[in-house]
Formats: sequence, C-alpha cells, structure tokens
Amino acid sequence: MNRLGWLLAALLIAALVPALLGGGELLPRLRSFPPGLLLALFAMIFLCWGLNSLRLRLLLGSQGERIGRLRSLGVIMATEFAICTTPGGSGGPLTLMALLSRDRVRPAHSGAVFAMDQLNDLLFFLCAVLGIALYTLFHSLNRSLEGLLAGSAALMLALLGLGMALWRWHRGLLRWNGRLLEHLGVRGASRRRWARRLLHFLRAFRATLRLPRRTLALVFGLTCLHWMLRYSVLYLVLLGLGGNLQWISSFLVQVLSLSAGQFSLLPGGAGAAELTSAALLTPLVGKSTAAAAVLVWRVVTYYFYLVAGGPVFLCLLGKPLLQRLGGLRR
Repeated sequence: MNRLGWLLAALLIAALVPALLGGGELLPRLRSFPPGLLLALFAMIFLCWGLNSLRLRLLLGSQGERIGRLRSLGVIMATEFAICTTPGGSGGPLTLMALLSRDRVRPAHSGAVFAMDQLNDLLFFLCAVLGIALYTLFHSLNRSLEGLLAGSAALMLALLGLGMALWRWHRGLLRWNGRLLEHLGVRGASRRRWARRLLHFLRAFRATLRLPRRTLALVFGLTCLHWMLRYSVLYLVLLGLGGNLQWISSFLVQVLSLSAGQFSLLPGGAGAAELTSAALLTPLVGKSTAAAAVLVWRVVTYYFYLVAGGPVFLCLLGKPLLQRLGGLRR
C-alpha cells in the first residue's frame, strides 16, 4: 500500500505541473487538439510495442521462436508497466525474467537480453546526441539546449566507458567483490552462489553478443525505429497545438526530461519529467502551449502505458501470483 500511495502521489504531482502552468488557458488549448492526431499517437505507441516484441524474440535467439507474437507483445507491455511504476524502472528486468521463466528461459539469459536491449538503447542515444552535436556546427540551436546537449553527450560516453571497463576487468572485479563480501561477514556459500549467478549472466551476455551480425544489426535498426517513433510524439503534439519547434529541439527536450525523471527515482519520473519539460518548452513555445503539450505528451507516453499495460501485467503476472496465494491459504 505504501508503494501504491507513492505512485498515486507522484501521478497527482505530475498532473498538477501542467495544470498550474497552463492556468485557465489549458482547457481551451486541449479542446483544440485534433482527436484524429491523438488516436494516431496511440497507434504509434502500439507500433513501438510491436517493434520491441520483435526485438525481444530476435535477442532470445532459438528460444525466441517458441514465444508467439501475442505472448511477446504481452511480455513487453507488462515489462513497460513495471518500468513505469517502480523507482528508476527497477521492476522492469525482474518482471521480464519472471515472465520469460515460464517460457523456460533461464534468468541469466533473460537478464542478458535485457542488458543487451539497454546497450542498444544507449548506443542509439549516443549516436543521436553526437549527430545533433554535428548538426549544431552548421545550424543554430537554442543556447541553453546546446549546453545541455554537451552534458548529455559526456554522460552517455561516461556510461558507455564504464560498461566497457566493467566488461574488460570483470574477473578482477569479481575477486575484489568476493574479498569485500568476506570482510563484511557474508558466508562462503552465499558468496559462491552470487558469484555463480554473475558468471552465468556474463556467459549468457557473451552468447548474446555472438548472435549473427545480421540479427544484431536488425535489432539495432528496430531500436532506432522504435525511439524515432517514440520521440516524435512531442513534436507531433506541438504541431497539433500550433506550436513551431524543430524536431531536434523536441528530441532534446524529451531526452533531458526523461533523464531527469530517471535520476529523480520517482515511478516513471512522474513530476520531474513534467517539470523539466515544461521549464525547457516554455521559453520556446510559450506557457500555455508548453503546458498543453506536456500534458498530452505524458498522457500518450506514460499514462497510456499504465492504463494499457496494467491489465496485461495483472493477467500475466498478478493472476498466477494471486492463485498461488489462494492455494496456500486453502
């Protein structure tokens, strides 16, 4: 109940940000938004889920052939729901491993698939930010966004470098971690159990990296297509509201806003993402347009994930858990 209370409080704060910013002009701006465009935006999200389900089956290799399209789509929707309702998206990998275990996918393998998926996301954003940085050399961009762009590029390069360093020196890190756990008084059996789990994960991740190059290239292409669609939502919302903003600027606003939401450790970045995006958009398109755009954007890319993914999550994960609890009570 405490977690549910925190989620409801975060959603309330998130809704108050555009409401307070837009004031009395918010509702007229929302009424002017084309209903057909709103339906098209929801269809884009379903297409994004479909692309991610295909990406999941490709990364699973031969085991992905046993998972049907509808099943993989449900796994993606439930995982996205868990990401949106847990601090920093921490529930995402746990949900993915729990669901794939029913398809006889080992936790180490599903964890490696999730890590590979995140690596593809990081590579896409790094390429996109570096491409935008190259674009700014020949075209003008808002100065505040230019400074934030440089910071985002540096952060992504640091994360990629950290991941490569961990992969390169993981054996030494394992030995150091073992000595640390021994110093903290952790039992030898527990240390060996966690070491085996980590080694199984590393072995599975290495196997995922050895997938055919054509498969890995297709996965990265699907990653790019997914994020291009997902990050076009705010641009289309602004067009529907009559705002005039470059696609690149809207892309940067979303990257920075969602990054702020991740660092806030609030479920789905609720509140922090709205506040950051409103602060960045207001000088560019005006207060009322920014408030309406933020609200519609978050309805499509966050609240819709909760409404559509919640029943799927309960059906795939919550219902068997409730049945198990009921059997224990009987």
